[in-house]
Amino acid sequence: MAPRKRELLLLRHGIAEERSEGLDDAQRALTPEGRQRTIAQMRHLVELDLSCDLVLSSPLVRARQTAELAVQAGLGPELELAAALAPLADPLPLLDRWLGPVSPRPAWRRLALVGHEPDLSTLAALLIGVPMAMAPEALQLKKAGAALLQWPKPPQTGLLGSARLELLLQPRVLLGRRQMPLSGG
Repeated sequence: MAPRKRELLLLRHGIAEERSEGLDDAQRALTPEGRQRTIAQMRHLVELDLSCDLVLSSPLVRARQTAELAVQAGLGPELELAAALAPLADPLPLLDRWLGPVSPRPAWRRLALVGHEPDLSTLAALLIGVPMAMAPEALQLKKAGAALLQWPKPPQTGLLGSARLELLLQPRVLLGRRQMPLSGG
């Protein structure tokens, strides 16, 4: 039996309340516009057949709300909070656990990870093999943007550099606002 292809759908949280004095960063919620755009974007991801086996989310309010909207839109059947997806946390042990031989759910094919910038972009860059010094500038997820990473076969010698970037979807593309040219001319 061939090893299962594994994919990660990295999702940045939607538009949230601005940082302000007296507002704990962890408690910043999605704005009404952020909720509206995020639900539309999650529905588009479902239409693109990017549904996931599970949605893992940072526990911060704006990420958790984004993940809840993803589940509501049908992107995944359930949500689990993961402290490893909070800002400045290390998500690699979480990924090692899920991608390793003793995965909590061995039959999974695609996981959604909902988190923050620059952490998600840096993670994606490192997983596709961008050197650490260049990782923060290699790619960028806009609010409620998505990146799809794939492992055609299980990584043999570690996660870094073992994935490939399949899709990088900015919110404008997901919302259908950007017209793509039909020809190269």
